[in-house]
Amino acid sequence: MTGQVLLVDDDAAVREALAQTLELAEITAITAGSFVAAKDRITAGFDGVILSDIRMPGRDGFHLLDYAQKQDADLPVILLTGEGDIPMAVAAMGQGAFGFLEKPCAPADLLGVLERALKTRALVLENRRLLQLVETGDPAARMLFGTSAMAEALRKRVRLVAQTEEDVLVNGAPGSGTSKVAEVIHLSSARSKAPFVKRAAAGLTAETLAQAVQEADGGSLFVDEITHLSPQLQLTLSETGSPAEGVRLMVGNTRDLKAEVNAGRFNADLYYRMEGLSVRIPSLAERPEDIPVMFRRYVDQAAEQAGLQKPDVTPEVVAGLMRRDWPGNARSLMSVAMRFVMGLPDDVAPDAALGLNEQMSLVEKSLLEAALRRAGGQASAAAEALKLPRKTFYDKLARYGIRPEDFRQ
Repeated sequence: MTGQVLLVDDDAAVREALAQTLELAEITAITAGSFVAAKDRITAGFDGVILSDIRMPGRDGFHLLDYAQKQDADLPVILLTGEGDIPMAVAAMGQGAFGFLEKPCAPADLLGVLERALKTRALVLENRRLLQLVETGDPAARMLFGTSAMAEALRKRVRLVAQTEEDVLVNGAPGSGTSKVAEVIHLSSARSKAPFVKRAAAGLTAETLAQAVQEADGGSLFVDEITHLSPQLQLTLSETGSPAEGVRLMVGNTRDLKAEVNAGRFNADLYYRMEGLSVRIPSLAERPEDIPVMFRRYVDQAAEQAGLQKPDVTPEVVAGLMRRDWPGNARSLMSVAMRFVMGLPDDVAPDAALGLNEQMSLVEKSLLEAALRRAGGQASAAAEALKLPRKTFYDKLARYGIRPEDFRQ
């Protein structure tokens, strides 16, 4: 379980014991001894839940509940009650409290209520975020970065698929962002204002699938890494298609799905049902010209998220990025951008032994190789894609010792 809980109790010993219980469950505990101490933490954007004692000196749990609801009516507040406070707690439920627990409460009971509250809060905030993206224009343009022909083709495919109601298969190498692309499809569709629910296929049962379907009512359900789905659920989906009327099914995949079918590890009927409408995400190795563009966008996002000044992405930094293979694709690029903003060590920095011209030569070489890879080793097609005269293109190949035949399959 993950998430954070604002824990409010005037009894320091109780506060410490509850905080330890939360931390053992990998929940971040933010503690406060009074309403006044907790007040500044209670905002509409708070991404956790509140656990508060009812009886406290000064402003009690009812004041806290009332204040929280004024800040955000969907912010879950769970109240802790003493033996004689149960009628008060029941009254608080009528005023909108998420739940109440009698002290002392068993850790299992406490964590069970908190898990439900944290899931509810996460879903509310996710739906708000999605609605905001819908209202700010074209989600594909806002969320799928890159200026290459492949990036534009991806955006075009996403917009086209979004206009249908068919089930969708999203293919991509690990870290390429299958869930993000599925989210953009949802946001670009007629279901955009309904929930978008993500679940990992590993560990899904008939019961948890049914719960996810219920949460996605009217919207889209994305099941990631579909090859990890149990054989029984594969069979169920192959027979029924979308898991329920009114829910669009999208699945993500990072493996060779046809090979999994041939090996008997994936249901053939489900494969043929899903492959009819698919979206393939090109890897960064196929479109290295998008790396600087995407990195700058991720740096912008990381700086805003961390509240830090955005560092300059210099040509030397770009050269350092272009030296790398990026097997982790967009996910790795985002991680490097965050470390870059935080000033943490990373090999994104240029090699001090190389001058600027040498570093930019590395960038040029990677772009030439990528163009040949996309063109299957056909030099004329690669030169045309790069908008270079054929003689200039061949001169550059000779300079870097690149042979087109090495890229032919």
